[in-house]
Amino acid sequence: MLDRLLCHDRKALQQIYDSCFPMIRAMVKKNNGLEEDAEDIFQETLIILLERAQSPDFTLTCSLKTYVYAVSRHLWLKRLEAVQRQLPLADGLAEWLPVTDDITRYQEHDQAFRDMEAALNQLGEPCKSLLEHYYIFNKSMAEIAEIFGYTSSDNAKNQKYKCLMRLKKIFFAYHAHRKGDNFSKRK
Repeated sequence: MLDRLLCHDRKALQQIYDSCFPMIRAMVKKNNGLEEDAEDIFQETLIILLERAQSPDFTLTCSLKTYVYAVSRHLWLKRLEAVQRQLPLADGLAEWLPVTDDITRYQEHDQAFRDMEAALNQLGEPCKSLLEHYYIFNKSMAEIAEIFGYTSSDNAKNQKYKCLMRLKKIFFAYHAHRKGDNFSKRK
């Protein structure tokens, strides 16, 4: 299919459009986009695909559909970042979605962020809010002590440490369980 696309085969282009565009449109619309945005992203993706495919050292290590989706998703995240909007998955997700030929690595990063989001949601209060104030809102320990009613910034720091250890424990249990689930499904 890729060879046919490089030879400017219109049927190959139509097949790629028919098989890939609906999922790109759904992803863009689900994440604050319009039909026109999806069309733009898909066109940019095809240009990137053609440029990379012309390189002699380019090797497609996944299905063409997976590659198109990964590139499109990266482009859409970058566009959202540019207009100060973010996907509802997790803050900073775009930093972990480089467009590489290693789709497996991309999928593992994406799953790790989902696992972290799930762990954070299971953490409970006040730990969840405390960690958000520190890591997302960049509050100092003194500010956190005042907000949460701790007697000193040292007490707030100790609580942050305990919350972080609890989050790590939940994350690694959740992440290990998820990997175990994925492994057992492949057998």
